[in-house]
Amino acid sequence: MKKAHAKRVVATAIAFLPLSLLATQSSGAASQPVNVVGYSIVANAYTALEKAFVKTGPGQGVTFTNSFGASTTQAEDVVAGQPADVVNFSQQPDLALLINAGLVSRKWATTKYSKAEKGIVTDSVVAIVVRPGNPLGIHTWNDLLNSGVKLVTPDPISSGSARWNLLAAYEAQIDQGQTAAQATTYINSLIGNVVSEPASGSKALSAFIAGTGNVLLAYESDALNAFATGQKIQVIEPQQNLLIQNPAALTTTGTANPAAKAFYAYIFSKAGQQVWLSQHFRPTIASLASVSKSTFYTPTSFNNVTKLGGWAQVTPKFFGPTGIITKAENAHGFTS
Repeated sequence: MKKAHAKRVVATAIAFLPLSLLATQSSGAASQPVNVVGYSIVANAYTALEKAFVKTGPGQGVTFTNSFGASTTQAEDVVAGQPADVVNFSQQPDLALLINAGLVSRKWATTKYSKAEKGIVTDSVVAIVVRPGNPLGIHTWNDLLNSGVKLVTPDPISSGSARWNLLAAYEAQIDQGQTAAQATTYINSLIGNVVSEPASGSKALSAFIAGTGNVLLAYESDALNAFATGQKIQVIEPQQNLLIQNPAALTTTGTANPAAKAFYAYIFSKAGQQVWLSQHFRPTIASLASVSKSTFYTPTSFNNVTKLGGWAQVTPKFFGPTGIITKAENAHGFTS
């Protein structure tokens, strides 16, 4: 019997989380608000970033409107007219939707604010999350095929997190010396153990904490934050992993908004990157590289999208209409 799969609603409910401070008497009228749109996992981080930014000189009097949700859905909403000055997505193909629509410059990654990081504001990896005490004895990617595993991972149609998760799982097999055919068989078996595909990474974590399934694939940052705030989970660090790189860009309206440009510069600054670090994201600036290395684990095999041929090759191979993961999803009843 095919597993039920909730249809994704394109017009998702968007939560606006305003952060407002009155301008000081000396600064005159409040600056133009900054509209931030991002993928679901970064919501708490932006709350912290905005609170820190408004305490700086360039942040005096700046106000924000925020919208966070499944990465691809968020990108589609911006293309459809959702106001956005600063965007932060899970993966570059989502940003490409805005570039193709003329809403973000094709030179987005070479601005003076983020040129050294090529527009990548944070890094992460995939974490395997289990119940306390690890009752199923999950330690490796291969253990996810064990009998009794009920896996939760987001929907790859709407969620960048889901694509990172499944791509990491596939490449872990290649890194262990398996053939492409064997890795494809593995992915089919893995998706066969999936019992729920929520729309976003944050919704997947919420479903898992509420009792759905017994193993979750998640952003390392999201899993570590949940553990740090007292959630009853255990985080497993697989020896094979994939570097998750999250792009941030100014839109065409953002480049015309001085407050947006100042905030964008801040999230790439050392102060801003330390805020990201406090939220368990891996910072991307060189001055914090040693801190990142001492704080986070390093997989034995560490892949990245560039090594795999870039998104131009990865997207059709895995997520196109006849892609490896698309076909596996369809075979197990997870259809669009």
